[in-house]
Amino acid sequence: MRIVVVGGGKVGYYLTKTLLEHGHEPHLVETDREACTRIADELDVPVICGDGSMIDVLESAGAKGADALIAVTGRDQDNLVSCQLAKKVFQVERTVARINNPKNAAVMKQLGVDIPISSTDNIARLLEREVDTAAIKQLMPLARGEASLSELQIPPKYRLNGITLSELRLPEESVIVSVSRDGRLIIPRGNTQIFSGDKILVVCANSAVRELSRKMGIETEDKK
Repeated sequence: MRIVVVGGGKVGYYLTKTLLEHGHEPHLVETDREACTRIADELDVPVICGDGSMIDVLESAGAKGADALIAVTGRDQDNLVSCQLAKKVFQVERTVARINNPKNAAVMKQLGVDIPISSTDNIARLLEREVDTAAIKQLMPLARGEASLSELQIPPKYRLNGITLSELRLPEESVIVSVSRDGRLIIPRGNTQIFSGDKILVVCANSAVRELSRKMGIETEDKK
């Protein structure tokens, strides 16, 4: 997925590196020219040198058509503006803003930022869950936030229509709890088939959510 990262400091650099390693297509925006050159050479990603709170710069960074924008500069105000422009001008579905002052979290949320957060690790984890696996909706955190109870919506024209759970070879860190189909509750077994429109209740470790999405064939469907 194409993800615009605004801010090329330590947070932005390592976040971009992580996204690249996870198969995403990050585009980085940074104001410092030396940092732009260094990051472009080290990570081999598109780097736009400019102010990420400007419309023309975001447009050059590929905000139009991007799946998400993550603003991680050292200024909360700039991060807010970048996220607002992404939403209002470029219709970016998901925005994430780094918060340097925790008191700004509620304001950020009220002003339209989808995910205001203050930890680099949490940004990467939430991105995996909220963007890359958009078909998986978290219902309840478990095990002190290390796992979650989630609902997985099987999309129309599901390419694995009719496949059984045993054939999917799901990650060991996941357990299918139930399958809902046409108002009926199905207790899953190995020979239970999965069809378009099914809603699946699953317990999964956060570290295995992306693999679960891939095994279920949802990730590919979302990216088409």
